[in-house]
Amino acid sequence: MGLTRVPGLLFGGDYNPEQWPEEVWQEDVRLMAEAGVNLVTVAVFSWSRIEPGPGAYEFGWLDRVLDLLHAHGIAVDLATATATPPPWLVRAHPEVRPVDAAGTRLEFGSRQGYCPSSPVFRAATVRLARAMAERYREHPALAMWHVSNEYADHTTECFCEESARDFRRWLTVRHRSLDGLNAAWGTSCWGQHYTDWAQVEPPRKAPGPVNPAQLLDWRRFSSDALLACFEAERAVLKEVTPDVPVTTNFMSVLRDLDYWAWAEGEDVVTDDAYPDPADPRAPVKAALSYDLMRSLKRQPWLLLESAPSAVSWRAVNVPKDPGVMRLHSLQALAHGSDGVMFFQWRQARYGPEKFHSAMLPHGGTGTRQWRETLALGADVRRLSEVAGSTTRAEVALLLDWDSWWGLEAPESMPTDRLRLHELLLSWYAPLHARGVAVDLAPPGRDLSGYRLVIAPNLYLCTAAHADALAAFPGQLVVGPFSGVVDAADQVHDGGAPGPLGELLGVRVEEWRPLPDGVAQEVVTADGTVLSARTWTEWLDASGAAEVLARYRGGPLDGRPAVTRRGSATYLSCLPEDPAPFLDELLATAGITGVTGPGLPAGVEACRRGPYLFLLNHGTEPATVPLPEGDRFTDLLTGRPLPAGAVTVGPCDAVVLKPRPTPEERA
Repeated sequence: MGLTRVPGLLFGGDYNPEQWPEEVWQEDVRLMAEAGVNLVTVAVFSWSRIEPGPGAYEFGWLDRVLDLLHAHGIAVDLATATATPPPWLVRAHPEVRPVDAAGTRLEFGSRQGYCPSSPVFRAATVRLARAMAERYREHPALAMWHVSNEYADHTTECFCEESARDFRRWLTVRHRSLDGLNAAWGTSCWGQHYTDWAQVEPPRKAPGPVNPAQLLDWRRFSSDALLACFEAERAVLKEVTPDVPVTTNFMSVLRDLDYWAWAEGEDVVTDDAYPDPADPRAPVKAALSYDLMRSLKRQPWLLLESAPSAVSWRAVNVPKDPGVMRLHSLQALAHGSDGVMFFQWRQARYGPEKFHSAMLPHGGTGTRQWRETLALGADVRRLSEVAGSTTRAEVALLLDWDSWWGLEAPESMPTDRLRLHELLLSWYAPLHARGVAVDLAPPGRDLSGYRLVIAPNLYLCTAAHADALAAFPGQLVVGPFSGVVDAADQVHDGGAPGPLGELLGVRVEEWRPLPDGVAQEVVTADGTVLSARTWTEWLDASGAAEVLARYRGGPLDGRPAVTRRGSATYLSCLPEDPAPFLDELLATAGITGVTGPGLPAGVEACRRGPYLFLLNHGTEPATVPLPEGDRFTDLLTGRPLPAGAVTVGPCDAVVLKPRPTPEERA
């Protein structure tokens, strides 16, 4: 189900009319219409205004807002307003406030100040969601439901007694018995054997390292506890308004929530993305997060929040240079978003986000920001036909949240320098630079539609995961420190790579993490010398594996570093540049970038359906070769382009649509 009530691409942002006198609303909708806004998000933080007392609703102001927006042709992504509980609720029921790992109950005064497991909080959110749904079920402005807001942004977990009870209930379902729990958690270590469920507590602050298996289950539980909050509201919305899509906004590549599980309950995947203008890797990081959003349900998604310019929450909030807002927005469209939305419409005068940029800034309509808002709205309208088109990728990167949580457990790893997001980027960045489309996938998904699958890390690997990878017919790459533990975070018999051993034809005898600043040379079979940092392994390849590269120097001198068995390649290290291996794998798999070889540095190339997006993130003009024989029109300018190549200016983009041949026109 998509946003069927709003044709074309979406353009707009968060609208907070409750922060402004009503006479400002008329100016807002007039300027929205001028900018081409067709969707706004309303009521995200409005619980205390809608329900100022238990069961006492004041919908009049919101009625007027929705009526006004609809009268000006603007649809509404209507929030259930449950992102922050109101003061009356937390004062009447102080137990709904979250408790941190040190046992401190956090005070009211920010946002997301709730315990996800609180039955009082959950009941209040469901009651409000039902009241909202029954009030606006027939309102013509309603295009989508927006449940809560940015789950796990501030409240990731809660350590209160209610959460402890909920955790125990969750554990009884997962492990069935205390014997099952003790076996899974390995409680014979450090004298942690439990004899009663009441003895089991959340992993609060302790004198030393906490049981990593307990931490892994806690991460699973915390994701599920927040998911239960979403699902409770979603159930009410689908009961009352079954035909209205339901979403909650994700937060890009977020460690704390298993988005594969969360996406199952979303009709439309939506994302909040805030690339840092000061980070030279921002375009690559953003592209990775957008490809994840597209992959979660394998369909178009929606960029629900982004920053027109500076944000308000970094140590240094750098604004976007002229043209960057447009370029970042077009990048989201290139990677499958069916719209561009911002936080927020009108810049706030007070509160923690008063310095966060907006489509309509403090300075009003005489500003560069407003001119760029108008120009972007026009561009989005020119690209309306792109809506609904999809991307076909031949490469998949595997992302498993259990592995992520287990890999980054504190104080229990050989090194704390293995960070899964960075491991993903180490492979994604060179693919992105080559214009190769990439999906992300969980390890259990059917991978038969891909030619190349890369698992940067599968620290936690089950027999089912290994069987799925063994059944994959294409080229497979597995990164280091994979196949180490099972689903209970217990080391596989025989050591790593555990159930992947037969597939890879290797055995890891010893992990050898590298100190900061230390590099290990790796030499390929053709003599190419690479540098590996962070991680190496003492590898036994006496099975059926071919050695593609060896370590040179130090204790690992001459030992295998990169191996291959059949079509499965194993890297026991982290080369600073995996290009020699990647290029060979792409050639073997018959994969080329969307424009062929030779994509200029800083240029991003994405194909979405028949449309070819070329985005120049660099500071100099770049000439990009076009597919031989194809002729294109740039949708942004309407200009037909000659065959062969196109020049894209700095911080600029073209969106190319194939022109029909004379035969097709006939």
